[in-house]
Amino acid sequence: MTPAPHFVIFGTAHLAAIALTFAVPVLLAVAVRLSGSARLTDIVRWLFAAELIATYLLWYWLLYARGWIHVGNILPMHLCDWAAIAAIVTLLVPNRKSYELAYFWALTGTLQATLTPELSYGFPDLRFVVFFGFHCGVIAAVLYMTLGMRLRPVPASIPRVIAWTLFYGAAAGTVDWLFGVNFGFLRAKSVDPSVLDYLAPWPWYIAELVPIGIVFILVLYAPFFVADRWRRPENS
Repeated sequence: MTPAPHFVIFGTAHLAAIALTFAVPVLLAVAVRLSGSARLTDIVRWLFAAELIATYLLWYWLLYARGWIHVGNILPMHLCDWAAIAAIVTLLVPNRKSYELAYFWALTGTLQATLTPELSYGFPDLRFVVFFGFHCGVIAAVLYMTLGMRLRPVPASIPRVIAWTLFYGAAAGTVDWLFGVNFGFLRAKSVDPSVLDYLAPWPWYIAELVPIGIVFILVLYAPFFVADRWRRPENS
């Protein structure tokens, strides 16, 4: 049996996956907006939903087929899982509440996982395909929903997302404690290089994640804040 190729961070396959993550939703968003077709907009969002659901099913099939099932990978308790669920809900039933969760979680946690993945196997290994099909799919779906479907967060989204993120941390921490796993990297840092390497040792970096997360949320909201200020009449 040919050994699986080793994953090379920012190698050709990694960079190609990142490029497609941004190029595909932008091109699709331009196409649907130029067409002005509500049907085309819906078809594209259904395709994104189908891709995310299919990737989830492929992942669970892979776990079952290779006998890899255990608590640490079968439960959807990574923040990326929650971002994917919020994205799928929004794609199937467009609404702001689930969109805002998908937007902020995908462009913080999922993007970070895409840039510095905890992955040992490169393309064309199925684990590489599933990992980037899932993570890149979530980010691409959020970009399409923002640019193509014209969904956006509002000021009230910020406290809601902060509250939901703290709830996620409590839920993931509880599961970690009960089962001895490491969802959310709350019990240990990633074994592969990541931004966590620049923070304090465990458990102190967990406290540091709270203000860092809030800053990222504010940064991601900033373009909408600036756009709203720009559109506001000077005499208002």
